[in-house]
Amino acid sequence: MRLDGDLLLSATLEFGLSPASAVVRPLDVAAGPVQLAPRLPLYPASMIKVPLVAAALAAVAAGRLAPLDAVVEVEPANMTANDAASPLVPGYRAALRELMWLAVARSDNVATNVLFDVVGRERATRIARDELRLPETAFHRKLSGSEPLIDDPGWDGVHRNAHPAADCAQLMRAIADNAVPHANLLRDMLAAQEWNNKLSAGLLSWDRFLHKTGDTSEVTHDAGILVTGDDKRYVVVLYTGLPSTDETNGRFGPFMRRIREML
Repeated sequence: MRLDGDLLLSATLEFGLSPASAVVRPLDVAAGPVQLAPRLPLYPASMIKVPLVAAALAAVAAGRLAPLDAVVEVEPANMTANDAASPLVPGYRAALRELMWLAVARSDNVATNVLFDVVGRERATRIARDELRLPETAFHRKLSGSEPLIDDPGWDGVHRNAHPAADCAQLMRAIADNAVPHANLLRDMLAAQEWNNKLSAGLLSWDRFLHKTGDTSEVTHDAGILVTGDDKRYVVVLYTGLPSTDETNGRFGPFMRRIREML
């Protein structure tokens, strides 16, 4: 891999993706990550859904949570807007597995909010930090797909969700290397990602990218596990402190093409 920190910084500046927090890490060789401000405190937006689902799966595997086919009823308090049509309406009875799949593959906010209740934000934070080794990841507030924000009595009124690029890269690496419970299921969810207008746009035709995106009016992110045509594996994470717009998101593809050339 010819990529280094200076080249990573240069690519973010060239394509207008600053301020940025980025990590690129090869998984099949004994090499450390190439990083740019990996712990920059950018709001994670929907990136928080992957560690929440990973924490839930860890609890299931340990017998501390109901099995994946257990059914949960969707409560009206968890309803909010989504970018894609959701099957979740008040009274809908969803299997825990379905909620997880929707949260990651479709980035469903309602499914995520139900999982906040099922897992518990304090327990999810504890699992993320103590078991998944994500030291700066925390779950504080349920998600809102639009203004006004949903009423969330469990929120302390101060803290926001946290999952910096460094933690995201660590989790993606663990998922790729089967170092978390149900890693195969997490990979399937990431591979089924429905939002592919960012880093995916810069891939070669034979590449695969198992990933998750995050978007708000403040930030736009993309991160995942890149598998090349010759089966080399990399973690690629790009967080930006820019609003999610078609113009901004369109810069991710050229950035990925530039990084891809140096792998």
